[in-house]
Amino acid sequence: MVHTEPGQGSVVSNAPRIKGSTNGACSGSGRLSPVVLQVRGIVLPEREERSFWIDGDRLRTEPVPDADIVVDGGWLLPGLVDVHTHPGTEVHDAPFSDEMLRRHLTDHRDAGVLLVRTPGSAARIPDWVDEDPQLPRVRSAGRWLATPGRFFPGLGRDVSEEDLVHAAVEEAKASSGWCKVIADWRHDEPALPREILSAVVQAVHAIGGRVAAHCQTADGSLNAVRAGVDSLEHGMHLDPGLIDQMASQGTAFVPTLSAFGAGADRRRTEEPSARRDWWLAGWEAMLPNVRAAHEAGVTVLAGTDSFPCGTVTSEVEWLVRAGLSAETALGAASWSARSWLGLPGLVDGGPADLVAYDTDPTLDISALANPSRIILRGRVIA
Repeated sequence: MVHTEPGQGSVVSNAPRIKGSTNGACSGSGRLSPVVLQVRGIVLPEREERSFWIDGDRLRTEPVPDADIVVDGGWLLPGLVDVHTHPGTEVHDAPFSDEMLRRHLTDHRDAGVLLVRTPGSAARIPDWVDEDPQLPRVRSAGRWLATPGRFFPGLGRDVSEEDLVHAAVEEAKASSGWCKVIADWRHDEPALPREILSAVVQAVHAIGGRVAAHCQTADGSLNAVRAGVDSLEHGMHLDPGLIDQMASQGTAFVPTLSAFGAGADRRRTEEPSARRDWWLAGWEAMLPNVRAAHEAGVTVLAGTDSFPCGTVTSEVEWLVRAGLSAETALGAASWSARSWLGLPGLVDGGPADLVAYDTDPTLDISALANPSRIILRGRVIA
């Protein structure tokens, strides 16, 4: 349980007050609602008491006359965000499954995660995901781009180093403007050459896209930062001397601490080996690097890279352990992440995606796991 100083702001009753009939109201059934919903509560991070009217899938700050349902929401956040998740497949030798994709995205949604970024998938995210009002919004990077010897064979899009630039542009155009490059793999194998990764970044930026890079080795992280990638994924063995450059050029840091933290104790019990020692040395440096990155002005974001889906609360808790304040860590999984992905928070005209809590989650991060109300695209999910 993590605590910060109590925030200012008036107290709002967390008990819903319903005016009128809820027959035909928004619900997880996907049925369009003929009613207007008003939600009021204390908005984070501003800590201001506000009211929103939800008409369709947009938020309105101007009153809509005779709102059918009025909800005292307690503490209100823009929908949670997981910026590193891979719905659709759980193991490296399993095929991509539409059924599993829907289940994973539903798990995210039911935890209040209403926006996800998929930095690489075994297959491109199908169009039906964007068309389903009951599923979180998705920002996809297309298929993992893996050059020979880097990544699980056949899981992503296997390309030669010579073809990587073309493939990266192709994936960015076919997705949400992102592509994902596997910039290194084994600790005892060379990372993707910097000049190739630089060419990828230049070509993708030329079409208005962005590049995410998987990095776990010192050379991989070095090459990715020097190449100017938009997000450094994992960053194990990141040289802290690169952090200032990340801040100045706008490279975000997505450390996925919960995925690494889950394996740390197991690694310590393994028989000594070069790989074990390399992995543990990298893990020991990750939390200090996350704190240093944040203090230097790097955008640090919450991504889980693990299963089950819908566990971004654990990543927020790890960011707090790394030294971020509870509010900053929460923003990394909510308003800051949404802004970074190009979506506004709880503002007039913004998406009607919000989660409500009975208590201030910055005072107890574990409360994130128990939202009292979830509204996605103007529909009450829970």
